[in-house]
Order: sequence, then C-alpha cells, then structure tokens
Amino acid sequence: MVHAGRGGILAPAEDAQTPLTAPTTTSNDRHEAIAQALARVALGDRAAFATLYAATRAHLFGVILRINADRSQAEDVLQEVFVNVWRSADGFDPARSQPLTWLTSVARNRAIDSLRRRKTEVSTVSTSVARDDGQDDDDLLARMPSGDAGPLELLQQAAQAQAITHCLQQLSAEQQQCVALAFYQGLSHGEVAEHLAQPLGTVKSWVRRALLALKDCLARAAQGASSQTQPTARRP
Repeated sequence: MVHAGRGGILAPAEDAQTPLTAPTTTSNDRHEAIAQALARVALGDRAAFATLYAATRAHLFGVILRINADRSQAEDVLQEVFVNVWRSADGFDPARSQPLTWLTSVARNRAIDSLRRRKTEVSTVSTSVARDDGQDDDDLLARMPSGDAGPLELLQQAAQAQAITHCLQQLSAEQQQCVALAFYQGLSHGEVAEHLAQPLGTVKSWVRRALLALKDCLARAAQGASSQTQPTARRP
C-alpha cells in the first residue's frame, strides 16, 4: 500500500505487497527492472511503486542534495519527486531515454524549483532597532550596503561565463557530452557510460581529460584577463 508520509505526501508503506525482486546482477538488469516498475506504476500498481522507491531513492536523494544542500528541504523534494512519478509515470517513454535518466531529470528539476521557491520566500526578521534616546527606531537596512553586484563584479561574472563557454567549446564532442551528463544532470560515471553505450573506463578517461583541459584553459583565460587589467607604467 501507499500511505501519507511526511506532510501528507505519498510514500510506500512497509506492509506493501511483496514487490518485484530488485536485481543486482548487472546494470542492464537494473534498468530493465526500473523500466518495468515504471510501466506498472503508470497502471496504478502500488507494489511496483514500492519497488521503484526502494531501488532509486538513494540515487535520487544524492542528485537533489548536490543541488539543494539543505538536507531537510532535500527530503521534502524527494517526496515531491515520487509524488510526481506516481502521477505521471505514463509520461516515461523507454524509446527516448533510460528510466534512471528520466527519473534523474525529474529530481533535478524539482530540486532547482526548490531553490527558486526559497529565493522568493519573504523574510519576517525585523530590520528596526529601538533607540535609547526616544527617537525614531533605526533602520538597519539603511546602514547596509546594497547586495546588488557592482559594475566591476558584473563585468567579471560576464568574463568568467564567456571563458567557461569558450573552454567547453574546445572539448571534443564526447568530452562535452560526459561533462554535461555528469555535472549538469548529476549522473555517475557508470550512468554516463550506460547512457552513451561506452565502456566505463573510456568514460572516466574522457571526463578526466575534459577536466584537465578545462582547468588549463580557464587558467590561461584568467592569466590573460589579469595581464590586461595591469596598469601601464608611465614613462618619465
């Protein structure tokens, strides 16, 4: 069965029907089991949902934590992810993506949404301090410098973004794919290898070489930017 967990959110119950046996032999078997579970969840199979939860919870929680480091919020987001999976499992198309890739995308999007919600939360902390002389309260905000980025900081941020884009473009197509999957979608090396249908050793080599190339490229970009900002000595 599925019962209301924390905050009334769906979670697989301990007394659920005996779920599918989660295979641990090969990654292909695991992907096949997850795909089958998703197909059954789309039909409202709660035992399959319990199996899916047990098989993917740890991985998806790690994906969320890499985006939202607040563990309490990450747990709430994880529950939201499985509620979304329960309601929209029929949207998974095995012909278009691997099941774990689809689930990771759902978790990543929910985690990003949680950061956006946190930024829009209204603070209730008072900014006024009572004065001893009976005068009007002091406003602390009036004393604080603006948190907005200044012109120089904005210029530096733009330069850094341009440098990163330039350096990524210098990588091979395989290296770009590995970096995008590992660092933007949160996949492990093993999952990247499965997604690209390449040996794990090859993927690790691509990632390692990509990171070294990015490090060297960004270092050269930083050195060039530093030399351009050095003041020129005037001749006597």
